[in-house]
Amino acid sequence: MKLLEHLGTTTQEKVLALIADATKQDGIPPVAEHVLLHLRYGGDKAARHLIMESGDDVIGYAHIDLTDEIDGPSAELVIHPKYRNQKLGSELLAEVTKIAGNRLRLWSHGDSENAQKMAENSGFKRVRTVIQMRRSLNDPILETNNDVEIRNFLNGIDNDEWINLNNKIFENHPEQSRWSNRDLDIRIREDWFDDKGFLVATENRKMVAFCWTKIHGGHSHAHTNSEETHAHDPIGEIYIMGVDPDFSGRGFGGAITIAALQHMRYQGIFAAMLYVDSQNESALKLYRGLGFTEWGRDVLYKLSGS
Repeated sequence: MKLLEHLGTTTQEKVLALIADATKQDGIPPVAEHVLLHLRYGGDKAARHLIMESGDDVIGYAHIDLTDEIDGPSAELVIHPKYRNQKLGSELLAEVTKIAGNRLRLWSHGDSENAQKMAENSGFKRVRTVIQMRRSLNDPILETNNDVEIRNFLNGIDNDEWINLNNKIFENHPEQSRWSNRDLDIRIREDWFDDKGFLVATENRKMVAFCWTKIHGGHSHAHTNSEETHAHDPIGEIYIMGVDPDFSGRGFGGAITIAALQHMRYQGIFAAMLYVDSQNESALKLYRGLGFTEWGRDVLYKLSGS
């Protein structure tokens, strides 16, 4: 196996062909959309690529993200359909675990039985099921409730209030709880951050809800200042949405999500996505009512004891 910091053109093409063959076989891509886009168009300089070969063919691939200082490393991997049931997936995962350490998180897209068995046999436990939902922004979007006061997040002014509200809303959430200002600052410094797409709802000047959007890709999307831009269809994401529990049931969640969808549509975005935990019935009901339907399921595994 080879661990690479950068994929050359030939290897990149072979990895993409592997992913395409697996997608055709399984009916769902084996890696997340943002990983696939970066593989196709460049970028994601901090990623590591583990390559498994047979002769001149790439028969296994793992995308490893070692950059998340908060939640720990994560990985996604795929074996070519012709080479499955030979324990190659377990070998690939074992090598990834050596590289990433005992905080490794493993994403499985599509929740297949084979992925379940491999993860469990390798000492991973299933910790979360996330439903990806999508809707077209070409379809009608409901009108915003004008009785709800909605404005943009003000970086440097709203930070502490937002942190406190976020931690109140997501008190027991596996990734969203116990955020500090550093957690917020890390994301604000990301290239994708746009304060115009970070909406907050207030009542009597008190922040009671928020909806943070994120755009994946773009018409002239570059990953560094020195890179040439490249085009791929953008998609908007409802990145984080939350309502103060003391103000639930009053329409704030629907109003601010509608405002976020309208914002993305005004940016020329024609599709929206979001991720929601499978057990969050109230959120599922809200999003279905706003036109979202299930697109797929992702399962997160984590090393037992980590």
